Amino acid sequence: MPKILSFLLCLSFTITSFVICIDEKEKVLKISTDAATPTGSDFTYICDPVRYAKLKLDIKSFAFCDSKLPYNVRAKDLVDQMTLAEKIAQLGNNADGVARLGLPKYEWWSEALHGLSNVGPGTVFDNLVPHATSFPTVILTAASFNEKLWREIGQVVSTEARAMYNLGRSGLTFWSPTINVARDPRWGRITETPGEDPFIVGTYASNYVRGLQDVAGTEHYKDLNTRPLKVAACCKHFAAYDVDNWHGVDRYHFDARVTEQDLEESFLRPFEMCVKDGDASSVMCSYNRVNGIPSCADPKLLRETLRQEWNLHGYIVADCDSVEVMVTGHKFLNDSNEDAVAQTLKAGLDLDCGAYYPKYLGNAVNQGKVRESNIDEALQNLYIVLLRAGYFDGLPAYKALGKNDICTNRSIELATQVAREGITLLKNDGPTLPLNTATFKTLAVVGPHANSTVAMIGNYAFDPRNPGSPCRYTSPIDGFSTYGKVNYAAGCGDVKCKDASLIPPAVEAAKTADATIIVTGLDLSIEAEGLDRLDLLLPGKQTDLINQVAAAAKGPVILVLMTAGGVDISFAKTNPKIKAILWVGYPGAEGGRAIADVVFGQYNPAGRLPITWYQADYINKLPLTSMQFRPDDSQGYPGRTYKFFNGPTVFPFGFGLSYTKFNYTLNATVPSLSAKLQRFTHCHDLNYMANKTKPTCPAILVSDLQCGEYIELTLVVQNVGGKVGSEVVLVYSKPPDGITGTFLKQLIGFQRVYIAAGASQEVKFVFNGCKSLGIVDNAGNNILPFGGHTIIVGDGVASFPVQVTFHN
Repeated sequence: MPKILSFLLCLSFTITSFVICIDEKEKVLKISTDAATPTGSDFTYICDPVRYAKLKLDIKSFAFCDSKLPYNVRAKDLVDQMTLAEKIAQLGNNADGVARLGLPKYEWWSEALHGLSNVGPGTVFDNLVPHATSFPTVILTAASFNEKLWREIGQVVSTEARAMYNLGRSGLTFWSPTINVARDPRWGRITETPGEDPFIVGTYASNYVRGLQDVAGTEHYKDLNTRPLKVAACCKHFAAYDVDNWHGVDRYHFDARVTEQDLEESFLRPFEMCVKDGDASSVMCSYNRVNGIPSCADPKLLRETLRQEWNLHGYIVADCDSVEVMVTGHKFLNDSNEDAVAQTLKAGLDLDCGAYYPKYLGNAVNQGKVRESNIDEALQNLYIVLLRAGYFDGLPAYKALGKNDICTNRSIELATQVAREGITLLKNDGPTLPLNTATFKTLAVVGPHANSTVAMIGNYAFDPRNPGSPCRYTSPIDGFSTYGKVNYAAGCGDVKCKDASLIPPAVEAAKTADATIIVTGLDLSIEAEGLDRLDLLLPGKQTDLINQVAAAAKGPVILVLMTAGGVDISFAKTNPKIKAILWVGYPGAEGGRAIADVVFGQYNPAGRLPITWYQADYINKLPLTSMQFRPDDSQGYPGRTYKFFNGPTVFPFGFGLSYTKFNYTLNATVPSLSAKLQRFTHCHDLNYMANKTKPTCPAILVSDLQCGEYIELTLVVQNVGGKVGSEVVLVYSKPPDGITGTFLKQLIGFQRVYIAAGASQEVKFVFNGCKSLGIVDNAGNNILPFGGHTIIVGDGVASFPVQVTFHN
């Protein structure tokens, strides 16, 4: 959860007549009402003439309520009618509203990372709406490699959000998703991310954001500043944010020293895709500094990159209390409070999640440190987003949504399906899995996560201090109970498993069971926001539990790992008594059902790891705070992620087994790509290894090319096994040999295909030459290198060369 100030935060829902206060010191939620429980039919929109009549205000005097006018004109009119003090009071997450204009209070902060949650104060659960659908955490969802599924999740979450809004229990602005690249396995927030590959992260981001925001039939508006929004999404945390708290180095003080090459190639790429492809209506800047400058005060990042270069259609918000952190944590330029708010506002920060803007902007204006016009610009960015979301005029398509559209059977089944699609089979000797109910009637289900419920939903789900929970829970022992008789033993008191006193009952259970399932792993006490990991091992006595249970088991042993980050389980991988291993991430509220369905073959797993699982000694080779991706031989640092690390792994990125087998046949390719040079296009130099011959024209800047050339690839994928299943087809590109400092390979495309046993399916890819074959040089330039590139399918199941040439 973002840093929160200690104060009494109150949200007054003017329309529905109830007030919510969160005392952050006492951590208590207090709700008071002075009217009947609101229903969908009671809710109205801001510019409803009936509402203005009840407020005894003349709606005709407020041009911002004239739906015939353009949004920018309406937003300007609203802002122009405010006094300076009224304007400033709207620039914190808990906006005050302006009663004399009929503008109610508005809470900007709601969260929807993998379902609606009560973490942000803008979404409230109570007796009328006690639950919402909880999907698996993002890292497991990403393992499905299923773009369609990612978008569908967003659509379900936004439907529940609009229903909550109609019931007066949420706003329309949701600060999700998290799209930082999982650079290092120790980072505590890997559970929130789509993994280590920038292309996957950006593709997930754009699809999930489209699912949240898109109103059917309006996806391709010419003027994106007027495109309707189902709800407004937010891509965070911008930028180079992936150190939370490691050996005393925390995000409130950390300065991320990043090369222009890594910034362009890895840290910024997902955000560019989120803004350009996803059309995100908001971006959140992060706590950390980037090369000395706090992210939220950097005009190059905010104003130049987000607004001018990428053309953001929306607002920029600070991670909660980031402006305060500039002063108290970073002590940036020894700024006063007024200096800090002036700098961030002028850099392009529109909204402060916190109290610094409302407290200090008035003084900053009076001291001549910032102009009122900067405040006006920020407010107009904010109100245009609310206009697009129907806050002022309503969106008729969603007017009828209400309580019955939350926690539907369809949404619960979708959450279960997402977990099934992400679950990844890492080992299957024999093969042992799937089990069958005829043979395996008694099951020992043991381990600290065997009876897991809350741990399965991860973070940014439901804060147990406040009302609200998933629609229901299905724990692993509940799931396995539908397939056989379960004998449960915890084996450990919790995931930290500090003593061995509970291991013997788990060993005894395994001695008599037809099969033993050990459910272990990590949880938010080990990896979480504000908590980075110190090692890559299972905690405490978990390894002892696994080994002792496996040694004593009568039947086959299946190890189920509930984690976000990778764990070195080499001991289990090589243990012949452990026949199968499944990684299940944090699988959401229906995780127990999904796990059991996979183990007993009701679903054939096809998940693929979205992160590299390193060996335990990896962390001894470089600190978490070293930001580079590329190896540094001078310091003995290995590379990070599959793109730059070529050492031994426990399991590589993209790894995952199936209960069936697939063969690939390369059907058709385009073996060459010729880029046309324009009159003012010049060759760009590129560093080559000393023993390699440098081409006469090594590369061309992508910005100097029209980039209209495409590569086509057609594969036939055949299911040659005996079971129906899905296959994830991964396609990589490799640059010409000899170029120094570039990646080993990079993912450029993927598709998940469902194929019946014995059947085949044609899979076609079309790649843009510049995007798929381009690289970033050490100065941060996007370039297209001359020479022989290679397209690689999967783990080398097929590959072919693509020759890039330039002509006049």
